[in-house]
Amino acid sequence: MYLEKLKLDGRVAVVTGGGQGIGAACARALGEAGATVVIAELHPERAEASAAELVELGLQAEAMPLDVTRSAAVDRAAAEIVARHGRVDVLVNNAGVAKSDVRAEDTSDEHWRFHMNVNLDGLFWCCRAFGRQMLKQGSGSIVNIGSMSGFIVNKPQPQAFYNASKAAAHHLTKSLAAEWGAKGVRVNAVAPTYIETPLTAFGMNECPEMYETWLEMTPMGRVGQPDEIASVVHFLASDAASLVTGAVVIADGGYTCW
Repeated sequence: MYLEKLKLDGRVAVVTGGGQGIGAACARALGEAGATVVIAELHPERAEASAAELVELGLQAEAMPLDVTRSAAVDRAAAEIVARHGRVDVLVNNAGVAKSDVRAEDTSDEHWRFHMNVNLDGLFWCCRAFGRQMLKQGSGSIVNIGSMSGFIVNKPQPQAFYNASKAAAHHLTKSLAAEWGAKGVRVNAVAPTYIETPLTAFGMNECPEMYETWLEMTPMGRVGQPDEIASVVHFLASDAASLVTGAVVIADGGYTCW
């Protein structure tokens, strides 16, 4: 009974930014659970490579180029996927950017908008476009990738722009969950700690003092791995989380305990 709830056989899942890191891990997790996965990615070569890896494993996957900051392009992508597959059951909004270590007083308009365009605006365009499809069919699960930075202020790197974008993503998650809950569409988020991906490479490889602080601030004393976040996403996407909506699940190795 319980293991059955984790299966996604016959469902269609879309993962934005699924070409690497957390997104690629989410795509594999959903694919292994039985879903047909569409990897929507800004960089076509990453999307194709990620999809090819899943296909080699015997999973159902395909690539689609997508710039989430272009709302019209997101609308077209949603319509195209539904036309091809008949439905969309799961959306993982993973596409995100983090160019940290910029003080608030030195943050340019362009730097601020860059993060808001992807981390907040793009996330909403995807929720809106794919949410419309889910509302029509009366079911669906959206999982947004937020951040522990939406709850706390990171140290030592200054990144007010990123923190603000993720806090907004968390509240948007709750707002959509409240609006769509009675219509069969669940909306949740995962708030990871530092995960070993290309986005955190600058701190882990180039700034040893920064990395040391990250570990010191984390009770578990380590960064996370993409598959550890993908496992939470899989749960939230599945029927095992049928009563869960509006939740922001913190997967941070205990970071926000202190």
